[in-house]
Amino acid sequence: MADLFKLQIITPEGQFYQGEASMVELTTTEGNIGVYKDHIPLTAIVAPGILKIHEEGEVKEAALMSGFIQILPESIVIMAEVVEWPDEIDSNRAEEAKIRAERRLKGQSEVDVVRAEAALKRALVRLSITK
Repeated sequence: MADLFKLQIITPEGQFYQGEASMVELTTTEGNIGVYKDHIPLTAIVAPGILKIHEEGEVKEAALMSGFIQILPESIVIMAEVVEWPDEIDSNRAEEAKIRAERRLKGQSEVDVVRAEAALKRALVRLSITK
């Protein structure tokens, strides 16, 4: 049996997940990280990516868009602005968002490139988890 830690994921709407995990993988602004029990204390900014929750015998995946992670040796708290299970994602809507963001980036108009790139990244994350 693997060493387990408490994992809590909170969104503005309420509790998204609470349970025990042996490992969590996610993307931060500094890159991809994997966290086991007894990790050194750390706080990081979450970037769009796939969240993988390693439970006993299975791995759950969710699209995690932004927020903060607080890592302590016995527990992890993710305060997420947006996090979605694959079955909650409308892949047609995500595909349309991807197309819109790509058009904005290709256009020569006064466009907010950072915002368009962020929208594209969120759409790609959503599409990758629904496949």
